[in-house]
Amino acid sequence: MFLSGALVKNPKDRLSAGVEPDLIDRLYDVAVDPLRFETLLDHWEEMIGPQRAATELTAKPDIGLQGYESHFMRAEQVLDRVIADHGDDSPQAMVNKIDRSAAFVIDRNLQILAANGAAITSLGIAQGAIVDQVNLGPGEAEELGRLAAGMFHGNKGGPILMRAKSGRVGHVIVIQLRLLKPEHQPPHIVATTAELGWPDGFSQTLGQAFALTDAELDIIRGLAQGGSLTDIAENRGRSLETVRAQLKSVMSKTETRTQSELVRLTLSMMELTNLDGMIPSGLTSAAQGYPSLMPRPYHTLILPDKSRLDYLILGDPTGRPLFFLPMVFGMVRWQASAEAEAIRRGIKIIVPIRPGYGHSTPIAKGAPYIARLVQVFAALLDHLKAPPLPFLTFGSDSLFAIAFHAVHPEKITAVVACAGVLPFNRPAQFERMEKWHRLIHAGARYTPHLLPFLVKATFALAKRIGKRALIRAVFRESKSDLVSLDIPEVLESILCGTEVTLSDTHSAHDAFAREIIACETTDWSRDLARIEGAIPVHFLCGLQDPQVPPQTLAEFQSDHDWIDFRLYPDTGQAVFNTKWRDALDLLEIYLPEKNNRSE
Repeated sequence: MFLSGALVKNPKDRLSAGVEPDLIDRLYDVAVDPLRFETLLDHWEEMIGPQRAATELTAKPDIGLQGYESHFMRAEQVLDRVIADHGDDSPQAMVNKIDRSAAFVIDRNLQILAANGAAITSLGIAQGAIVDQVNLGPGEAEELGRLAAGMFHGNKGGPILMRAKSGRVGHVIVIQLRLLKPEHQPPHIVATTAELGWPDGFSQTLGQAFALTDAELDIIRGLAQGGSLTDIAENRGRSLETVRAQLKSVMSKTETRTQSELVRLTLSMMELTNLDGMIPSGLTSAAQGYPSLMPRPYHTLILPDKSRLDYLILGDPTGRPLFFLPMVFGMVRWQASAEAEAIRRGIKIIVPIRPGYGHSTPIAKGAPYIARLVQVFAALLDHLKAPPLPFLTFGSDSLFAIAFHAVHPEKITAVVACAGVLPFNRPAQFERMEKWHRLIHAGARYTPHLLPFLVKATFALAKRIGKRALIRAVFRESKSDLVSLDIPEVLESILCGTEVTLSDTHSAHDAFAREIIACETTDWSRDLARIEGAIPVHFLCGLQDPQVPPQTLAEFQSDHDWIDFRLYPDTGQAVFNTKWRDALDLLEIYLPEKNNRSE
């Protein structure tokens, strides 16, 4: 028989007396429906907070939660089944899951039922508006409405593809329309967009299918990518009459009657070719943003133990290198303006896709986590023949840079830590964090055996509501961070960069939990002693950081006065989003000489 929480007023007594039924109920509620996670989080804090605050920070703190372990394990098994079985097909739920592309839902009346953040930002879509009001090129919104009406009238599921121009950013995009008929809802069309690319090998495929010449293929490509016949003629150095004659030949060979019909045929061929596996999908081979980030291919290093490490090269591939650790959230891309500035300054950015993220092989269970990370990072730098170089880190990855220096001091020239973190050595430092950060970091410190379920539930919640919505919840109390998240290119870099962390096909929740636990349960004193005075260490810190608020930051400064702390009152943990120029100015001081570049 459980002891009722109502009869035991002291939280410490409740823990020692036995498991609390209210918490168990909420635990299984979350396992069945991750949308209830924040309710569990609030109840968990109410119960465990006072006990945690009274517990000494020993090497292995124990606050008496062993009675809950079996429930967490069973709840995790339930959660696994729910994740596997869940199929919420409501319009808003569907588009919420689509983070990097614009997505919206159209009903029979050609009204917008739901739209995700990318659609609102890039296409000016408002819920309840009609399709004709979507911000596309001249006449294209009307064409979108005609296609949608035809799908409803013909009862055809699709997909139908059309080419258009995003009215706000002017990029050529492909809009894919699919008619869905949910069992308990009226039929509706889901529209998703992607920037139009021309996959390698597609010209050959198209040419073989219709016996097209190279000149005719150039015309099709030009039309598909938004060019006019005049543009195509100028680009090819041919007369408009010649291009028109060649277009007439193309339409005869493809049996199309209009340019729009030719473009739709081309897009459909492109879709089918991708589905057949004849052309590799860019989603798995490159980090592709929308709408402004340039695609960057993933590279792969096979380590001596046959494990795989993927990595990105951003900025100038032949420039002076720096090593970038994008924190446990895995934000492996910068915003487009920052990446463009790195190219202008001749900076090469090496970004490891850490073990367990993306396609990189997870670290074996039982292996020393931080030691293995250091080994992997060193192997990548050796593979690239990188000279000694500075490290740029986000969040708690400052600790990994410090650990790297302890083993390989000859490879690192400086650390520039944005929203840098040092070891938390006072119970009050956990209590000052905002609740989402406290859940993860205090959980890793005090109850590491229970953290994997909490992290998995958080990732499941992100899949249900979308990463953008979860990020806004996590940073709810940091107004400056919320403002930066509303900057389109910042949001784009986060959603694109975190594809290695959470996507439709991958979840790095296990690696995420193991990293946080490793950070919070390691004795960092020796590594800190080795880096003190050896190389420059700079911390760029926002005073609205929900993980390191001003009082904790003041303690960091007092305990580690050898670090150069630079404080920004107008930002928070997302300090790099608005202060990246300051970070690059610092990093340039420590980059290798121009004649000593990595390969």
